[in-house]
Amino acid sequence: MTGTHHIRKLFRGILILFLLLAAAAAVYISDYSHASDYVRAYLQDTAEVAVREIPEGLFLDGPGTQNALIFYPGGKVEYTAYLPLLHRLAKGGTDCFLVKMPANLAFLGVNKAGGILEAYDYDSWYLAGHSLGGVAAAFYAADHDLNGLILLASYATKPVDEPVLQIYGSEDGVLNLDALEENAGNLPADSAVEVLDGANHAGFGDYGDQDGDGEAQITREQQQEITADLIEEMITR
Repeated sequence: MTGTHHIRKLFRGILILFLLLAAAAAVYISDYSHASDYVRAYLQDTAEVAVREIPEGLFLDGPGTQNALIFYPGGKVEYTAYLPLLHRLAKGGTDCFLVKMPANLAFLGVNKAGGILEAYDYDSWYLAGHSLGGVAAAFYAADHDLNGLILLASYATKPVDEPVLQIYGSEDGVLNLDALEENAGNLPADSAVEVLDGANHAGFGDYGDQDGDGEAQITREQQQEITADLIEEMITR
């Protein structure tokens, strides 16, 4: 009886621990940055860009037919927060695929680009990501053949061979600059690195302010316009 009692007590302890961990995980997952309300307007078709739901997220189909970009959102950020930036790119001729990640964490869906690459036919494919989404995108790019990788306030933790465009803001208070420097050797020697004067971390998306971030000296619209221009320059050169 004593042995049975101890086993039951141990089982109850394990069950309680499991429930506590599950509750903590649920709280962590539910606490994320929501897209700004006005972003909903970008879900509607316009004369230049059609927006379609796909199994992986959203497809922004613009006038272009040759180049496409797959985008991994930042960690714990609602994926639709990046619609304004990608709408600019799609309107300019680069069709965009905005990936919806499980629990808003890109590392839970690192390989989601694969399904898109198999389902659509373009001459050139680019993979991009913001913050932790960029780290996940680089992780995927390290083992797959792409035409280019775009890192927004992010870095690669594994060596990549594709051409790389790395962009971050001078006022970014979230990006780990030590990690950025430590992992610089994982990028090709001819990578383009752009530091946007006056830009911060959250300005690449539209989800409000982010804890610990610096105060931007330019508007979100300006930050995203410059970013889109740099990406377009990379793709069309």
